[in-house]
Amino acid sequence: MSEIRRRPITPSISDHSIPGPSAGQRRPQQKLWRRSRLLLFLFVSAGLLWLYNIASSVFDNLPFLASRDTQRFNEGFTEIRPSDLEFDIPPGYIIGHADFGDGRSRKCKKEFVQPESEGCNWVNVNLGNGGSEPNLSGGMIPSVAPPFGMTRWTPQTRENYVSMCPYNQTDTKIHGFIGTHQPAIWMGESGPVEIHASLGEVITDFEKRGLSFKKEDEYASPNYYRNLLDVGNDKGELEIEMSATSRVGHIRYTFNPSSEFIKPHVVLQASRKTWILHGDQPDDKVPYYPNGYIEIDVEKQEVRGWNDERQDHVLVGDELPAKNFKSYFVARFSQPFSEGGISHAGKIQPKVLRGQGNVLTGYVQFPENTKEVEVRVGVSFISLEQASRNIDLEIPSSQTLAQTSQSTRSLWADKFDLLSVEGATPSNLTVLYTSFAHTLVYPYEISEPTPQGSMYYSGYIDKVVSGTSYSGYSIWDTFRAQSAWLILVAPERVGGMIQSMVQDYKEGGWLPMWKNVVETNIMVGSHADSLIAQAMKVGVTGFDYLEAWQAVRKNAFTPPDRDTELRFGDREEGTPQEVRAGLTEYKKLGYVADDLHSESGSRTLDYAYDDHAASIVADIMGATEDAALLRERSKNYKYLYNNQTGHMEARNSDGSWAGQEKGWTEGDHWAYTLDVMHDVPGLIDLMSGKSRLVHFLNRHFEGGHNLHTNEPSHHIPYMYILASAPHKTQEWVRRIGESDYNHTADGLSGNEDCGQMSAWYLFSSMGLYPVDPANATYVLGAPFFDKLTLTLPSTGKRIEVRAKGASSGMKYVKNLQIGGVDREDVVVPHDVLEKGGVWEWEMRGDHQVWGM
Repeated sequence: MSEIRRRPITPSISDHSIPGPSAGQRRPQQKLWRRSRLLLFLFVSAGLLWLYNIASSVFDNLPFLASRDTQRFNEGFTEIRPSDLEFDIPPGYIIGHADFGDGRSRKCKKEFVQPESEGCNWVNVNLGNGGSEPNLSGGMIPSVAPPFGMTRWTPQTRENYVSMCPYNQTDTKIHGFIGTHQPAIWMGESGPVEIHASLGEVITDFEKRGLSFKKEDEYASPNYYRNLLDVGNDKGELEIEMSATSRVGHIRYTFNPSSEFIKPHVVLQASRKTWILHGDQPDDKVPYYPNGYIEIDVEKQEVRGWNDERQDHVLVGDELPAKNFKSYFVARFSQPFSEGGISHAGKIQPKVLRGQGNVLTGYVQFPENTKEVEVRVGVSFISLEQASRNIDLEIPSSQTLAQTSQSTRSLWADKFDLLSVEGATPSNLTVLYTSFAHTLVYPYEISEPTPQGSMYYSGYIDKVVSGTSYSGYSIWDTFRAQSAWLILVAPERVGGMIQSMVQDYKEGGWLPMWKNVVETNIMVGSHADSLIAQAMKVGVTGFDYLEAWQAVRKNAFTPPDRDTELRFGDREEGTPQEVRAGLTEYKKLGYVADDLHSESGSRTLDYAYDDHAASIVADIMGATEDAALLRERSKNYKYLYNNQTGHMEARNSDGSWAGQEKGWTEGDHWAYTLDVMHDVPGLIDLMSGKSRLVHFLNRHFEGGHNLHTNEPSHHIPYMYILASAPHKTQEWVRRIGESDYNHTADGLSGNEDCGQMSAWYLFSSMGLYPVDPANATYVLGAPFFDKLTLTLPSTGKRIEVRAKGASSGMKYVKNLQIGGVDREDVVVPHDVLEKGGVWEWEMRGDHQVWGM
């Protein structure tokens, strides 16, 4: 397995018992109290609390009290605010978010917590940023941007590249803010913008310019960031504040020098030294020096520049060079600067106002006694003029930092307010709303509003064209659940996202697999087929159905260039677009051969699913012969089932078995034996009956083989109910929800994967999951909470999930009524969700027969 694609596999749930707390759930050590009276008081209090909980649990399930709403577990943000009164809150400040237990400040100026939003207050932007190496804990950063924003702004504590984020919560120095286009930790950066400020001597070198801060001075939220930096050498302090819109960063520096003779300055990094990953190991990296340009315009009081950094440029060959790619920026200042200069590799050149080359920065200095400077940094992939226009459109000079923050917070609140929950602990609420936030980041918009209408830089044809476009498509991950979640909560975006993929096909010849400016050939399969099938199935508009079908059909029937020459290994450089590598032998043999292509087992099973998705599109488009052929081909997973071992196994071109350890990506023979999301009845037949599948699932889970850190495991607990063992689905989904998610920086068991990890939790908390997303259906599980309501923005209808007792540990389902009608089928089509209504789950504390 090539770990660098994502992350190392971490231990999962093990033998028989409910897993203990993960690293992020460890309780802090408690002080040992010596006074016996205090000990007696604590023991008595604990006993009374235990008795109260037992009694409440019993009373909640007595018939004559069944209608009483259980509010004990609903510790909403407004309800825990009284405990915040112990804080010394200055006038004009309030507590801005819940306590995430990491020592960060919770105090914030009131104007940056507007509009009021319960959901915003529960978002922990550091969830998934734990540990010294974020690749092991989520790969998330405390970024500020609106949903699907083009540029995310974050404090920068380290230099980012493939397998490294620009911020880690264990660091103690900030080197500036970065406007990043790195869509995920395992992907490369594209055209970042870095800005830094300080007092006194101008230092542009990244390592040397870092300024220390204390964790208790740092405030971070989806719409606003604030910190207090120590300039060092008794020069004073610097308050940094930041908000952002989709294409513009809005930064305020407040200078507090120790002497009136110390000048403030601001540094903008045009190009930098970074790293290119060669091979599949994080240490196999070499220096990379992108080109950059910068100019300081004294008359306009602007700094302008660009760079051509694109760390993933080595992955795909000359077919998609994107040679003219540039990320442009324009910085405007609220106060006039008095002088400036540039630097190359940290060497200052005062009063030189223009430069081009590697490791290039520009800086401006402000007069002594300048107390405050606001900087608006517009970013564009089109031109310097467009970067300037983006400022005019999104953050004009008349707009305050508080107004920028309010605008961005409003966009988040509009989404978070779609969700409400009763019966959730503070940790649950943090996971829920942070998960919601994580699902609304990718893909991110790259089209920009020009005088000629919406336009974007296309790396496929290396020029600016008209239309709406997105980048950051981690489709191998997100087709499983995140795409279905977006259809529910962001339907206004989905049509444009699909059309963006169709345009990629028209411009580059293929639908994207993992697009980061252009195709990167990361992961396997053509799961854009599933996204298109799902969108067509539920009636999404806003994209060309005929062109989408043509693209899907090409995926299914046309091998990539040099298919019989290349293995298409993980991050193999200079290759043509990978698409369905090995399709040549797949069409001939029924499987991808391990002696001819890498990751052959995963490819075969993924292609079988993609054939299923393509058959749905063909049916909708009236291509009946293609649909029939693709449906038959979707059964090709059967070629990999080894009756002697009872596992899926890759095969060689001569038909021999390649060995259980070969042919897999981000999983093993345990997970991939169950990777038949579209035909569970067929898998049951292969295994000779439901009881055999249940037995295999038991061995899979109880043997510690289920690795929720990687996506091939995400649907597996829901297979129990499809094999008539519903209580097992209900048990394991709850266990995973409790063990692999929590409210801390270590709150994700694996990389976020562009929203997929979080989408699993959101759907599972509702009691369902899209096991077969292309077919737009959902398999039922069991809700996590007493009540969860989701408003559908397309219609205003509400899905109201009621499951009395779920919050207090009742995880087994006795009955389900949807709209007052008993539900017997455990698979629910999308149109049932679209109708909204009440889902009344009858929960119990022991196994039930419902769903068998």
